Order: sequence, then structure tokens, then C-alpha cells
Amino acid sequence: MRLSRIIMALTAGLAVVAAPAAAGAAQPQPPADGIQQPPPDYPPQPASLTLNRATIVIGESVVLTGRNFGRNEIVDITVTVAPLAAAVPGPATARRSDGSVVAMTTVARPQPQPAPRHLTARTDARGRFTITYRPTDVGRLTFTAVGRTTGRTASATLTVLPHRRPNLPVTGDSLGTPLKVGGGLVGAGVVLMLGSLAWRRRHRFGTGSTR
Repeated sequence: MRLSRIIMALTAGLAVVAAPAAAGAAQPQPPADGIQQPPPDYPPQPASLTLNRATIVIGESVVLTGRNFGRNEIVDITVTVAPLAAAVPGPATARRSDGSVVAMTTVARPQPQPAPRHLTARTDARGRFTITYRPTDVGRLTFTAVGRTTGRTASATLTVLPHRRPNLPVTGDSLGTPLKVGGGLVGAGVVLMLGSLAWRRRHRFGTGSTR
């Protein structure tokens, strides 16, 4: 009996001594380098790519903003262009001062340097980046951003319209109407002058016959 009691007492003592050690082992241990790392985002937020404008005219710029990519990550952005589904454009027209419409020829403009189809951006500590892009192609542009480290992907679509060509009056033909009016006035003045000379001559001859 005494031996069993001694064994039970030793077992209880060992259990009391081992309990604090086990509790200490269960606590999170500091990193070996002494630098505390921030807890990872869980669950990770999906990456996004937004534009400040959905539709622009050729020659204007657009701002792309990426969010929820990796911290200080390089992001590759690919640009693809698809044509716009529009009716076949007809010739540009202009309206004369008399109301008639004439066709206008297209003036060739110098073409700018083609915009790149591949861009790169680096995110900040919050996984965000901002980049400005000026397209040189008319159509529907799709931007696809892929993070090199995280592999996160996001895309956005932009519509680029051509220059607007308003129907303007033809200024070169505006002299036609004043010339016509001036010619009519000159002709009327000549007729009046001839009539006045004839009246004077007739009046003179009539006065001489009465004497």
C-alpha cells in the first residue's frame, strides 16, 4: 500500500511540473530573426482594375488604377484592340450659304507614335498602382493586368471614338451671294442712268420745239 501511494504521489508531481512546460510550448514563438511579420490577409481580396473614364475620343488619355495586388509587386498590363461595330462611314459634308450640301475631302493628319501594347507598373505597400495611357487606336481596348508574384488578374474595357466632324458651312462660297447682289445693283444703276439720260434728251428736244 505504501509503495502504491508513493507511485501515485510521484505521478501527480510530475503532472504538475509538466503542465507549465506544455502550456509554454503551445504559445506562439517569436520569429528567429526577431522581426514580427504582419498577419496575411485572409481571405485575400480579389484584384481589380478600374478606369477614370469608360469612353474617350482619340487623342485623350485615361488613368488606370489597380488594387489588391501584391505588396511592391510588378504588374504586367497587356492591351488588346477590337474594332467598333459601326455603320460604314460616308463622306463628310458641308452646307453652303444657299442651303445646298457639298462633299468635303479628308485632310491627312500626321500619325502619332503608336501607343505601346504592353505596360508594366509597380504596386505600393497596399498593393495599388496608378498609370496613365493615351491610345492611338480607335476601337474597344481591353486592359489585362497580371501580378508577377501573386498571379492575381484583373481587366477593364475602354471605348475609343474617332474625331467628330461637324457639318460646317463652306466659307469659300460665301462670296457668291454678295457678287450676285452687287451685279444686280450695278445692272439696275446702269438702267436708271440710261433712263435718266433719255429723259433729259427727250425733255430738251421737247423744249426746243415749243419755241
